Amino acid sequence: MGIRNYLIEGVSGTGKTSVCAELQRRGYHAINGDTELAYQGHPETGEPVDGLSHEHHIWDVETVRTLVADQDEAVTFFCGGSRNFASFIGLFDGVFVLDVDPRTLSRRLNQRAEEEWGGRPFERALIERLHRTGEDLPTRGVRIDATAPIECVVDEILRQSAATRATSI
Repeated sequence: MGIRNYLIEGVSGTGKTSVCAELQRRGYHAINGDTELAYQGHPETGEPVDGLSHEHHIWDVETVRTLVADQDEAVTFFCGGSRNFASFIGLFDGVFVLDVDPRTLSRRLNQRAEEEWGGRPFERALIERLHRTGEDLPTRGVRIDATAPIECVVDEILRQSAATRATSI
């Protein structure tokens, strides 16, 4: 979708959905991967699976490839988490990993309704463990302090994406 494409990742509660909405509000092309690309599938094969589990929350790799190849937009931001990001991370010009401190994460999770991901105790425990270990995140990427107001977080992503563009030309 973009001549330049960026992935915005982070554990649940770090602000991926809010960043996506703010980018869209500002007129940028941003895709909410959790609602537009995600499905329940096997992370290695992509085969659909029944049920609803964090480890099967994946994006359709061919759809991501198709969207990245389409250059109708100057820049596209793909926002959301995926357990199979290793299958497509190389397609992006840059990766941003949203990060918050444990207190901010806890406060945000406390605001979630029980039916929302992270609202149930076992989901919250998983999110907190993933936050502590970082095991579910890209190891390479620009860390973004997502404790700041959303406008500042997006300003930093835009600043960093412009810097990435300037160094790769």
